[in-house]
Amino acid sequence: MPPGHLCQVQGGHLAKALFSLESNFAPQIRDEMTLRASCRRRNSGQPLEDNKGERHMQRLLVDQQVITNIQMQDIAPVPLAKGQVRLRLDSFALTANNVTYAASGFAIGYWKFFPTGIMGQGQLPVWGTGEVIESQSDDAPIGTRLYGFYPAAETLVVTPRTTRSGTVEDRAAHRADLPAVYNRYIPITHSTPAQDHLRALLQPLLATSWLLADWLRDNACFGARQIIIGSASSKTGLGLCKFLAEDDAREVKIIGLTSETNKGFVEQFGACDAVLTYDEISNISQTPSVYVDMAGNSAVKHALHGHLAAELKHSAAVGISHWDKFAPKQDLPGVKPQFFFAPAQIAKRRTDWGPGVVEREITQAWQRLGETAGDWLDVTVHEGLEAMQDVYASLASGQANPRQGHIITL
Repeated sequence: MPPGHLCQVQGGHLAKALFSLESNFAPQIRDEMTLRASCRRRNSGQPLEDNKGERHMQRLLVDQQVITNIQMQDIAPVPLAKGQVRLRLDSFALTANNVTYAASGFAIGYWKFFPTGIMGQGQLPVWGTGEVIESQSDDAPIGTRLYGFYPAAETLVVTPRTTRSGTVEDRAAHRADLPAVYNRYIPITHSTPAQDHLRALLQPLLATSWLLADWLRDNACFGARQIIIGSASSKTGLGLCKFLAEDDAREVKIIGLTSETNKGFVEQFGACDAVLTYDEISNISQTPSVYVDMAGNSAVKHALHGHLAAELKHSAAVGISHWDKFAPKQDLPGVKPQFFFAPAQIAKRRTDWGPGVVEREITQAWQRLGETAGDWLDVTVHEGLEAMQDVYASLASGQANPRQGHIITL
């Protein structure tokens, strides 16, 4: 199924797009638009209307048991209650991180953020930017643009409340007990589409990368002499390698693990002391080690645990982008894998450093790495919600090019 609209922004344009907020930067776009009768595009930014004049919104549903089974659905939007607003999603990123959200939807609770009301069907969480198109709240008048956690859908209803820091929290009852970091939305002003795209692609992933690096240092790397990053070609993996490598005084080596196909890409990134393929695990030095697993591939994890045995001091489970090769219960040699939950490290640092400090550190970190994004990232923009189906399929199957960053515009 070809995308309805595809364009690319490459090279040094990326950093300029992100940091020159007041510039007139206009990246060259290669237009490969192919119109499809089934792709319902519109320029007005308003919900679809049927032949009776009734408005509908489109959303993507994911089979919660077989996450590769997806479908589009049109539904009538519910009327707003007092205190609510309706956001129209302008654009969002689609990465392997979203596959992890779906694969761990029950285990971690990602399905709870955007309930569908349909048994066995969930809405895929994504990061993007939306605009308030209807408001019953003084905290977010019409025209307010917010960056944050959305469903893969055309619209989202939230109950906003502005915090003292200037962020906007969704106070909807069903989100009250969910991690606060996912309920906070950042007001966006003076931002170009290219800046919105890069923010959605990099901020969530590189925030996790930085938090992982901070957590490792906070724990003295568990006494390890080398840190092994599984799925090092992922954006979160690349970010972790880079943030660890920034420490010139570090005493640990950075070992990137990836597929044969992506080995050259990780080597060119230049942040690892060594890059090995999954078939070369036996070549890893048997010295005190930490394994940070982005993929959740059970065969790789078993081989690494077996090879390092007692030398493996900590095994951190971060993602399961290789969800089809994941085994929730494994009898592994050595230490038992422990799940790394980024919001927990944020909460710890808020206690350690006071409010606002960890957020500022994260922002500075991802923007710092974003300055060089043009060297290792090509942004591909697809128009229309239906266009995401092929992208999602390639990410779920592990066939996506690690250099590409996919954006869906609505």
